[in-house]
Amino acid sequence: MRIHVNGVSLFFDTEGPSLEQHGPELRERPTVVAIHGGPGLDHSMYRPALSALARTAQVVYLDLRGNGRSERSTPDRWNLTTWAEDVRAFCDALGIHKPVVLGASFGGFVAQAYATRFPEHPGRLVLLSTNARFELTRSLPMFERLGGAEAAAIARRFFTDPTPDAFQQYVRVCYPLYSRQPAKHPSPAPIIHGDVALHFIGGEWHTFDFRKELGRIRCPTLVLAGEHDPVLPFVGSQELVSQLPPEQVRFERFPDCGHELLAERPDRVVALMEDFLRAG
Repeated sequence: MRIHVNGVSLFFDTEGPSLEQHGPELRERPTVVAIHGGPGLDHSMYRPALSALARTAQVVYLDLRGNGRSERSTPDRWNLTTWAEDVRAFCDALGIHKPVVLGASFGGFVAQAYATRFPEHPGRLVLLSTNARFELTRSLPMFERLGGAEAAAIARRFFTDPTPDAFQQYVRVCYPLYSRQPAKHPSPAPIIHGDVALHFIGGEWHTFDFRKELGRIRCPTLVLAGEHDPVLPFVGSQELVSQLPPEQVRFERFPDCGHELLAERPDRVVALMEDFLRAG
């Protein structure tokens, strides 16, 4: 399905009803808006593992502008401010009141941009495998520990000089290090827009920093992080949590996982999210 917001056509898909029957009446269920990783990918990373959440909530999968099946837009609009504004406009256009916004990895950057820019808009926030900023000096030792000197060198090259060749080398050597366990339910092959990835990683990836803004978030927030995450390390998730209002945040660690939590431990991720959605 498609919807036109902020001058661009966005692709989205859904699983689960927005209403469910309770006796003689229909009651509204939570709506989870899932923002994919990347940049330059689509929402396929969430499937089929997140489908189980549809027993508790309506799940809306969104491809951000420039990503997946959504309209390409232009490079000057491939930035966190625009993507955050698109998330809000998308929810408003569909009448999603107080959405539960889920962001994994890069999607977590977008979710933080949205929640700090529009703190009264989300009902809840779920952040998977993400940090409040990218710090190369935290990532390179993790890549070296997991993949040796070659992996660290390739990661350094990619993040400091993101060319198409560096991207290919990174995918070949470094991406397999994202997971410590095989995927329980392999996802479909993603749509990849390499130009979007290279544009963002060559620029705003190194300059965004939400630490000073995270205190503005007013909604309950669930943060999930793997202890063996090389690209957005666990220590960065701890830093993120330390900047959130303590009465609003719940932090769960995955000692046996890397970056791909939903692929590695889908049952635990979904169970934690269901418990989070049921909480008062």
